[in-house]
Amino acid sequence: LEFIPIIVIKVAHRQTARLGSAIKLPCPVEGDPPPLIMWTKDGRNIHSGWIRFRILRMGLKIKEVEADDTGTYICKATNGFGSVNINYTLIVIGEGGGGSTVAGEISLFPSAMRPRFTQPAKMRKRVIARPVGSSVRLKCTASGNPRPDIVWLKDDRLLTEQEVGEGREKKWTLSLRNLTPEHSGRYTCRVSNRAGEINATYKVEVIQRTNSKPILTGTHPVNTTVDYGGTTSFQCKVRSDVKPVIQWLKRVETNEESRYNSTIEVGDHRFVVLPTGEVWSRPDGSFLNKLLITRAKEEDAGMYICLGANTMGYSFRSAFLTVLPDTKPPITPMFSPASSSLPWPVIIGIPAGIVFIFGTVLLWFCQSRKRCPPPSAPAAQVLQSSHRPPYRERDRDKDCLSSMNYEEYLAQQQLLLSQGGPTIPPKIYPKIYTDIHTHTHSHVDGKVHQHQHIHFQC
Repeated sequence: LEFIPIIVIKVAHRQTARLGSAIKLPCPVEGDPPPLIMWTKDGRNIHSGWIRFRILRMGLKIKEVEADDTGTYICKATNGFGSVNINYTLIVIGEGGGGSTVAGEISLFPSAMRPRFTQPAKMRKRVIARPVGSSVRLKCTASGNPRPDIVWLKDDRLLTEQEVGEGREKKWTLSLRNLTPEHSGRYTCRVSNRAGEINATYKVEVIQRTNSKPILTGTHPVNTTVDYGGTTSFQCKVRSDVKPVIQWLKRVETNEESRYNSTIEVGDHRFVVLPTGEVWSRPDGSFLNKLLITRAKEEDAGMYICLGANTMGYSFRSAFLTVLPDTKPPITPMFSPASSSLPWPVIIGIPAGIVFIFGTVLLWFCQSRKRCPPPSAPAAQVLQSSHRPPYRERDRDKDCLSSMNYEEYLAQQQLLLSQGGPTIPPKIYPKIYTDIHTHTHSHVDGKVHQHQHIHFQC
């Protein structure tokens, strides 16, 4: 296992590239942990500000190679255990392929390359019309060997550095701000070095503003379709001599008028005024505004109007929004609307009250159902009950009243005396009532029968 970064593939340290092409300088280095890669050119670190240079994981890519890209490049790979360098010498060859210039070396026959525009796509529009107060940028980025110089002319008059802007990079783009009719004319960039010269001419026309009502330019707003719950927007582009007021309106259907506090009448329909965001000023002198619709619902569908107005009048344009149906199944509520509308203390208190009342009734019923043992229990049970009952059983017996026949009571006492023996204490019945009820029954045959009942507390 290698820890120090090592070069895994042999590379050619001398690289060549044609002017305007792209080249990649590899840096095949591995290590554990993976090393940190850093590139330098002629001792200067290459960073993200070098717009044509891109540091990749396994190399350095240079786009649209220029003559000044010639030089010495070093890839330095470093981790915690060491570092390793890979050196390259880049040679930029002209379009004709003859000769080369190597940075750090003295060439007796340096290659001279005439200038060329490096961003022709940004120079296609050569006739530009702008209203008063707007701005425009004219580009003439070029390269060559040696690096060319650039000058700007307006109607064949050389512009000063104050008019063009200070700094070498700014010279490749001519910026005209707050245009006035005097800015109209032909602007020429002239790029030259000792190998040749190229030029490009722009025609700028500054349009005098007239006092008129706003004009909606372009095709916006356009009809739009959005998913239920989705997000969409309308945009509106207005040209006006002064900053206009841009307002969005939505048509109110007949059955929707009660939903809005106030509406306005436009033509034969009524509209509601919607909140409007910031109005942006564009370089071409127009003004832009957008209407954002989030979480679209069915009631958001309908006609929308962009209205642009100034002191001279107004213009408007309409578009329709279609909201697709909701495809998600509806969520069934757990409680009915009536029950969900009750306060939560009531929802909890009603069942708790019912349970409390039911428990109270049940307890009363159980207490009323208690009974004492029957007096005619077997002798074994009588003997067993002759022992002192537990505390709770005694309490229960004290509260329980029953009555028995006097003869039955005497029979029980005799049975206890005859079977108890000396070791078994006799059953003592406390609190025997002394009131004896005598019942006399007269029969038809003349016999009279009397019997008595004695009550005791068990």
